[in-house]
Order: sequence, then structure tokens, then C-alpha cells
Amino acid sequence: MAMPMESSPPLFDVDESQAALFHALAEPTRLTLLQHLSTGEHRVRDLVDHLHLAQSTVSKHLACLRDCGLIRSRSEGRASWFSLSDPEQLRSLLAMAATMLSGAGAAPTIHEHLHDPRVGGGPADDDFPSDEDRSS
Repeated sequence: MAMPMESSPPLFDVDESQAALFHALAEPTRLTLLQHLSTGEHRVRDLVDHLHLAQSTVSKHLACLRDCGLIRSRSEGRASWFSLSDPEQLRSLLAMAATMLSGAGAAPTIHEHLHDPRVGGGPADDDFPSDEDRSS
């Protein structure tokens, strides 16, 4: 007869705001926007020109980042200027993420993650013969 295992209380609490934050950080375009904003305050027009994306796309990503508290905006005439809310805390958060990934021996690219069947993606790349294998 198996004995029930005792469980410990969780080491941390989670809530919806944390899920929203990690959702915001999970999108490569939003990370690129954050990186660009780390150089200083920018207008939407500047970000559109730099990223070569539609204004509606940039605005949608900026709204997500603002809703999570990662960036702030201010109006000047008809222009909206965006900047990081707390550059040092964001830098620290991203540094911790890099440390966690390297400490776990993991640093998957998005392509690898999306195509890894272990995480619900398609077949892993090594399941298919490479171009060299097919030509021989």
C-alpha cells in the first residue's frame, strides 16, 4: 500500500498580472520594441520607421506593453512619446531570465520551441533528413 506523499506549500504565488507580463515578454516584436525603447524615448512614428511595421501593429504592441506597466507614454501635441517605465528593473528581469536559461542548459530559439513536439509544436528538425542526407 502506497503512503501518500506530504506536499510542501508553494514557494511563490502567481496571479493574472504575472501571466500578462510574461505574455507581453513572450512576443519577439514586443521585445524588439523594449530593446529600442531602452535607447531612449521615441514617438510611434519613429518605431514604425525603425521596425518597418504598420502603425496599427506597433500601436497594438505598445498598448500591451503599457497595460503591463513595462512602458509609459506621454502626449506632446498630436504625438505620443513612449519610454520604459523602469529600465533597471526590466534589465534585471531579462538578466535573470538569461541566467535561468543558461543554468538549466536551455536556450531554445523560437523556431526550435515552435517545432518541438515535446512542447506541442511540430516534429523536431532532427526527425527529418537534412538537405545533405537527401542528396546522398
